[in-house]
Amino acid sequence: MTPSETYLTKSESLISRVREQLPLINQTADLFSKTILAGQMVHVFGSGHSRILVEEMWPRYGSFPGFNPIVELSLTFHNLVVGANGQRQAMFLENVSGLAARILRNFDLKDGDSALVVSSGGCNVVPVEMAEEFQRRGVKVVAIISQVHSDASTSRHPDGKKLQDFADIVLDTGAPIGDAMVKIEGLETAVAPGSTVGGCLLVNAIKAEVADRLVKAGQPPKVLTAGVLVGAEKATEIFEAAYDEHARRIAPYYAGLGA
Repeated sequence: MTPSETYLTKSESLISRVREQLPLINQTADLFSKTILAGQMVHVFGSGHSRILVEEMWPRYGSFPGFNPIVELSLTFHNLVVGANGQRQAMFLENVSGLAARILRNFDLKDGDSALVVSSGGCNVVPVEMAEEFQRRGVKVVAIISQVHSDASTSRHPDGKKLQDFADIVLDTGAPIGDAMVKIEGLETAVAPGSTVGGCLLVNAIKAEVADRLVKAGQPPKVLTAGVLVGAEKATEIFEAAYDEHARRIAPYYAGLGA
């Protein structure tokens, strides 16, 4: 097979791995829809390139309010690569103990909230401590990891804990050890990672199941939709209503801070 055919074939195996987890996906959707139906937030966090899955959940076309995307630029701003705001600093900060607690200091978490924390390896300090802090505050946590990659990796957490140690539900992207899926003859290390593919399959499967539950509960979500489908005026109306709903949902998480 050509390298591109190899990548596509291996990506098909990721679909199969996600399909195997449909019972867990449904459990996750039950948890998240319960939170959203209560008027509360599902907090979504990822550092490094896991940020991609945070923004895949909300806000983008085909998504809806109820999710609080927690994205720290210091941990996720990669395009400068070197110099100020470079990749070295981001990778260093990703393993600073205590940073997760400082991030969550900005939110007055509520009983009934839930959270999704994404980390392919599940071993960097900040996402692990983020899940730990969520659980400490009584928030149920769903983790997305690459199981085999995490199992083969060494945690940088002070106690050797991994993300899955602080999760109520653990989902697996199916990505291999090292993430990259294609070996090229004459090249020592593989290329073309798979965790984003598997992760996007997971979050959108969850999203679809949550939407179904919200509709059946009589609270259909305001789904961001392209003007080419519903017309420019209707699309703008939906966007404004969805953003307003997000603002109303997030406001209480600031109201009680420091009280």
